[in-house]
Amino acid sequence: MTDLATLENDLTAQIAAAADEAALEAVRVAALGKKGSLSALLATLGQMAPEERKTAGAAINQVKDRVTEALSQRREVLKSAALDARLAAETVDVTLPVRESPTETGRIHPISQVMDELTAIFADMGFAIAEGPDIETDDYNFTRLNFPEGHPAREMHDTFFFNPKADGERMLLRTHTSPVQVRTMLSNKPPIRVICPGRTYRCDSDQTHTPMFHQVEGLVIDKGSHIGHLKWILEEFCKAFFEVDSVKMRFRPSFFPFTEPSMEVDIQCNRQGGEVRFGEGEDWLEILGCGMVHPNVIRNCGLDPDVYQGFAWGMGIDRIAMLKYGINDLRQFFEADVRWLSHYGFRPLDLPSLAGGLSS
Repeated sequence: MTDLATLENDLTAQIAAAADEAALEAVRVAALGKKGSLSALLATLGQMAPEERKTAGAAINQVKDRVTEALSQRREVLKSAALDARLAAETVDVTLPVRESPTETGRIHPISQVMDELTAIFADMGFAIAEGPDIETDDYNFTRLNFPEGHPAREMHDTFFFNPKADGERMLLRTHTSPVQVRTMLSNKPPIRVICPGRTYRCDSDQTHTPMFHQVEGLVIDKGSHIGHLKWILEEFCKAFFEVDSVKMRFRPSFFPFTEPSMEVDIQCNRQGGEVRFGEGEDWLEILGCGMVHPNVIRNCGLDPDVYQGFAWGMGIDRIAMLKYGINDLRQFFEADVRWLSHYGFRPLDLPSLAGGLSS
């Protein structure tokens, strides 16, 4: 039995030296597995005399029980140590602030916000939204809008043309959203009351111009529409959009091929202190162009100008967004700078409404 005591001491030392559960499992297999040292001793009992077997069997089983208990205790120690190490490695500093959810960090682009504001204002006046394709025909973009072939007014628009088709027709990227007005008049009977927001394209780029920009145009066609209606709509729009109680506007003569008479509209403002404030001051700022729809345009769209008349206006969405929210470079709208967007953007659920305030 001296060999049995030596074996027990050896196994106990190996159990105590096991650094992790894998090493401990290797000791268990070496001792108690099918080919383990204690299992081998138990296998020799069948060759012993009954009295010797009784004594030896009891001694071996006692050693086996003590080794099993030592393995169990060591396993608990190693499990506890492993858990402590894992907790230390995966420590979470509960004093740190909780990260904001995407609905908190996400922002609506100012252009999208202003489009929603425009929609809210004009919808309250009874206007519908009309849309059309970005790629247009020369006929819809120019000819039906009273831009005759070779007319110098076409040079006012730096147009992106596509390669000519087999029949010589050239498609183009629309230079304004006025083709939507043409499509609306061709497909709907008066009375017509729509706004046409969307992307437009001109070959120009600097601090106040980009090759792609956004416009919104309005159109009213009816039997009794007149310039007084136009002035009222524009005044109510400016008061609602810039969120002021009153505005002063002046209408200056201008020229657009598709309107007659044509006017440019200035709004009273105050430019002091490096910012523009509307509804006060002695300065003036041009914000849009407008006029009565030219009889040729009404005729080109299949309507009788002796029966129907109307008015239209157009403004740059990017420009009025810059004026309202103090953005000084048009190109920043398209730079995809998350820092800029987090400053100028709007929370996703802050939907503009006339009742709750457009930019509250």
